[in-house]
Amino acid sequence: MSKLGKRLIRAADEALAIARGEADSTTYRVHVPADLNVRAIRKRTKLSQSEFSAKFGIPPGTLRDWEQKRKVPDRAARVLLVVIDKEPEAVKRALSHV
Repeated sequence: MSKLGKRLIRAADEALAIARGEADSTTYRVHVPADLNVRAIRKRTKLSQSEFSAKFGIPPGTLRDWEQKRKVPDRAARVLLVVIDKEPEAVKRALSHV
């Protein structure tokens, strides 16, 4: 097998371990996107701005500023937005028990 083939197989094995929760978190880095389309994320949830704000604990004015690109979400907010985009129900469940 070629060097590239071996690297691809190793990468796939590592990705599978991460997905299963079996990976050592010190061996990989989390990618947090620098730029997000906040409006598109909200639209995919099929929620209005006020509904999205209430459900996910984001002040309406902040959400509006992000969507209109007057302000950029900080790193922690971008992480939350990515999780909302990928697993909105998990975030709703987590926040409903707080």
